[in-house]
Amino acid sequence: MYIIDQAIEFAAKAHRNQNRKETDIPYISHPVGVGMILQKAECSEEAIIAGILHDTLEDTDTTEEDILNNFGEEVFIIVKGCSEPDKGASWEDRKRHTIDYLKSAPLTVRQVACADKLHNLRSIKRDLTNHGEATWNRFKRGREMQKWYYTELVKSLGYESDFPLLILLKKEVEDVFGPSSNN
Repeated sequence: MYIIDQAIEFAAKAHRNQNRKETDIPYISHPVGVGMILQKAECSEEAIIAGILHDTLEDTDTTEEDILNNFGEEVFIIVKGCSEPDKGASWEDRKRHTIDYLKSAPLTVRQVACADKLHNLRSIKRDLTNHGEATWNRFKRGREMQKWYYTELVKSLGYESDFPLLILLKKEVEDVFGPSSNN
């Protein structure tokens, strides 16, 4: 458990000046929430740690060496697998890359990515309850593109196999966006 505490402290420092998208909620609530989802799903300790650290490479000045030296190769591989390789690419290209990559990614990467998206969707769902359709104004690509992305993610994450977190994500996608036309 000590290493999980270490990951929380590391992520809290890395994300210390960040808030969730257009809110005053400290960003650290997201990676900790992802870690809690993974822990509840009884995922490996490495997956839980990677879930807590999953946005550090992408959204902070944390280096690959920082993750590797502090948390080891297995955690590093998972975090790297959950990170977009080219933040300069268009939103559509980055999302297509993620969708394609996750089809054949290792299960631990798919679990962490799934928990990340599950936490995001639960936040969106809560905001829809509190703020209605205005919630979508926070996203540059709006409701329809978000629906496309999450629907395609569900397909991609389940391409090789189903797993318990994916079943939860499918339910949240349907709750937020309505039933898929593929059902």
